[in-house]
Amino acid sequence: MTYSYTQISQYLSCPRRYRHRYLDGWQEKDTRASMLFGRAFEQALAALFRREDPAGVLFEQWGLCKDMGLTYSGNDSWDRMLQQGIQLLEHFAQDGRVRIRQPQHHQQIQFRKPVAGKNDFVAYIDAIGEMDATKSVLEWKTTSARYPEEPEGITALDPQLVCYSWMTGIDEVAQVVFVRKRRVEVQYLRATITDEQRQEFAALVEDTVRRIESGLFLPHSGIRFPQNPCTSCPFIGLCLDKRDLVEATLVRKPGVDLGLFDELVY
Repeated sequence: MTYSYTQISQYLSCPRRYRHRYLDGWQEKDTRASMLFGRAFEQALAALFRREDPAGVLFEQWGLCKDMGLTYSGNDSWDRMLQQGIQLLEHFAQDGRVRIRQPQHHQQIQFRKPVAGKNDFVAYIDAIGEMDATKSVLEWKTTSARYPEEPEGITALDPQLVCYSWMTGIDEVAQVVFVRKRRVEVQYLRATITDEQRQEFAALVEDTVRRIESGLFLPHSGIRFPQNPCTSCPFIGLCLDKRDLVEATLVRKPGVDLGLFDELVY
């Protein structure tokens, strides 16, 4: 088996959700505008570092989604999101805080590690470059709300950044957060991941893989005020046996999918 950060995190959040997604083949339909915009925006960023036309790439890639019947949040629309994306690209280029040498080779990089016997763990890193002249693992995020910056050092607790540091062996990690709001903003969040954190994450992966391979997928019911994770879970229709909910939010696909994009927070 090949595992990813997404698979590990989904199992830890709810083993039954993992079974629906990875064993039974159910996937959430790609109709969320924020998710598809995030993918188009990342392609525009890659073009920026290749010294191509990032605004043109964003328009082209986002244009492919225009007539897909997307679900928009709040006051979002296709035109508004395009405008925000172009403004964010301009802000980011003007800041000039991030540099990627040899962008053809140092963006969307695949890393693999053996885990738990004959299994593999795979991760795709957005980029390896420099932020403020410090070599760092770089992660792009597009979101409609600012990421927390307090207390100081909180970014180091992000499990996906710990995962990336473990996979690459690079201590310094950075999130570049592209905030889509009325007045767009680019956040630059950095952290130093310790060797102890990497060892703990490796142990967590090994333990979780063994639990997955045990074949026990008990549900973690999440309906209790104030946190109700079940209400936002795309697989709630399966757990409640509500065919209308299943048909509205899910599609069943054959084959193996590592779900590498499931956890991207757009």
